[in-house]
Amino acid sequence: MKEKSKILIVEDDASLAEGLKRALVAENVETDSCATLKEAKLRLKKSTWDLVLLDVNLPEGSGLDLLAQIRKESVIPVILLTANDLETDIVNGLELGADDYITKPFSLAVLRARVNTQLRKQLHKKQQNNREVRVFQSGKYHFDFLRMEFSVQGKSVELSKTEQKLLFLLTENQGIIMSRSELLDRIWTGEAEFVDENALSVTVKRLRDKLGAQDSIKTIYGVGYTWVKEYE
Repeated sequence: MKEKSKILIVEDDASLAEGLKRALVAENVETDSCATLKEAKLRLKKSTWDLVLLDVNLPEGSGLDLLAQIRKESVIPVILLTANDLETDIVNGLELGADDYITKPFSLAVLRARVNTQLRKQLHKKQQNNREVRVFQSGKYHFDFLRMEFSVQGKSVELSKTEQKLLFLLTENQGIIMSRSELLDRIWTGEAEFVDENALSVTVKRLRDKLGAQDSIKTIYGVGYTWVKEYE
């Protein structure tokens, strides 16, 4: 299941905050809002966010002070909400590290487009980070998915793209049973309904044989497959 993006809206106008939440909520987006700097600081500490929509003018101070604090601790994207005649706020905000700004009043279509742009950038960064650290080491196995280098007891093994995808999913979810339907959908993205289900069984067998992983890749009959944890 695709991970949801979380957006924190820091806006003291209750009706506007509610409108923003309704405009931005989607199947893969969660939104929450707060009206004060104090509450925003608590929310930022308690949860991980993918984007902050930050009103510059808040009752007890400037949102720019919160932006400066965020930038000391995080690179989370921040979009400023500003009054259309306060150019100094925009300049100061960008210099403090804001990723974008939207002036009031604004079009909800423009807001969604700019928010989606930042969420896509954030997702790309996450994927890059995951790839950069994605090395699996267990016993005789060493799999470097970034460099596409796979070895068993120090001997290199050549794997096809499909076999690499299957191996990644199994080792990424080590000890967890992956259903046949989920594996089919994630390996043959968008094409699972056109792929013979036997293709998965064939790919599993080839991968087992190449890696000598008969004991590591376990079949859960009627369900799917799992990569057995070393201690099991």
